[in-house]
Amino acid sequence: MIGVCRKPVKASRGITRTATMDLPEFTPLRITQSTQRITRGSLDAFDHVIVVVPKHPPPRWAQKLPRGRQLEQLLAKTSRRGDDFASTRADNARSTGITIAAFEATSPFAALTWARKAVAEAQRDKPATLGIVPLGFDDGRSASGLAALVAAAHAAAFELPTFRTTPARGGSRLRALKVLGAPEPLDLAAAAAHALGNNTARWFTALPPNVLTATTYRDALAKLAKSHSLLFEFLDEAALKKLGAGAFLAVAQGNGARDAGIAHLGYRPSRGAPPGVALVGKGILMDTGGTNLKPFKGMLDMHYDMQGSAVALGALLALAQLRAPYSVDAWLAITENRIGPSSYKSQDLVYAANGTSIQVIHTDAEGRMVLADTLALAARAHPRVIVDYASLTAACMYALTQRYSGVFSNRAAANGVLTDAGVASGERVWPFPMDEDFDELLKSDVADVKQCTVENEGDHILAARFLNRFVPADVPWIHVDLSAGQHKGGLAHVPTEVTGFGARLTIELLRGEDASLGELTRRLSS
Repeated sequence: MIGVCRKPVKASRGITRTATMDLPEFTPLRITQSTQRITRGSLDAFDHVIVVVPKHPPPRWAQKLPRGRQLEQLLAKTSRRGDDFASTRADNARSTGITIAAFEATSPFAALTWARKAVAEAQRDKPATLGIVPLGFDDGRSASGLAALVAAAHAAAFELPTFRTTPARGGSRLRALKVLGAPEPLDLAAAAAHALGNNTARWFTALPPNVLTATTYRDALAKLAKSHSLLFEFLDEAALKKLGAGAFLAVAQGNGARDAGIAHLGYRPSRGAPPGVALVGKGILMDTGGTNLKPFKGMLDMHYDMQGSAVALGALLALAQLRAPYSVDAWLAITENRIGPSSYKSQDLVYAANGTSIQVIHTDAEGRMVLADTLALAARAHPRVIVDYASLTAACMYALTQRYSGVFSNRAAANGVLTDAGVASGERVWPFPMDEDFDELLKSDVADVKQCTVENEGDHILAARFLNRFVPADVPWIHVDLSAGQHKGGLAHVPTEVTGFGARLTIELLRGEDASLGELTRRLSS
């Protein structure tokens, strides 16, 4: 049972023990829209207004606003400096803040990035109520900018977990947003579902490792499953031993607590719905590297190593909220990778759930171990498509930086499909090769496969080739290596370093699919 998120309780000798957490409202921002045009009187309803105008607006675009001529001059001056934003105040009773935001559609990622900066400019005013108004557009060219602003406002209004005993300064006060005079109605329900997925992923990823333990994670998942009418089961270590999940258990055996396991959540659009999409996530709650211990800086943020499971969870919740016509399962591999007397070791020999024998090379390549069994178990339900998410390799980050994530598939046609979904969602991805000859580097003299190589060259590709062994060849499979899961200063519309990358990508990939997922499987396999 999830308890209340209380202040930390001081124990003896300065040790701090933290109570179990209460779940936040993942979409706290209330958004409405109206065909009403902005007037002098309607400004009084807002603490701040973002006025969206074209890069090259028509004459007298601001004539309906207080101090309209001054606003036009301010934008012209700002444009000459090469900036897209400028702020001032209206001369109404409320002294409403006004941000002029010049918008020109280029790509979805650029629109989301622009929107993040526009919302940040408005939030300098610390508004509780925000208005968004397009002016000067003669067609629907403002639609993508308005949608991006809604996404950015959702992300900015949601606060990541904090455990300060006194409130931090500078937190968001934003609680209500209204879009006025949009040329076409915005899909606010879809925007809220996207925000639910992204905010869920970011919130769980940001939790400290002594707060988000396997036990508290399991309890939180049970609570979310109940509130969203999802199926839920937790395969603990005893259950996994019966299932032959030796790769997962090898990683878990070094933990001090015996609470690791694989969580299985399921959304069903109707009773007896056939298998649909399986979302698989790496949930390493703290990665010390195991026996091959990481150095200090390499270990410092390794509580983020569970973000793959958080993205899979967020995507599941978003698809359930969107009432997807197909079933969706999330399989989350939840454990720590700790060092201790019982930790697994280099040259250990273990068997995965599908019978594959694995020669362990490096205990810090634990993510592919837990995913191997989780993929094999997810495949037993015969899904139409499997997608897995993991902050798996540094090699992928070195190849792409933290702006893109890497994607891999057992279907060559998936590369174009995934690239297009990345462009459309603003969560950009880049495909890597999956040729069979890479397997030569994973040949073992004592087992069916090596876990990894000693040299570590192309480790992101070799990790994907390793995982490929645990997915049936007749099931389309996508692997997302989350190199963009963290980005200093935020990424696209997300203002925090923890980006929650992957939920929007998944929704875009599955958007418009019917109950059979036939079109997606055709596109992935054509």
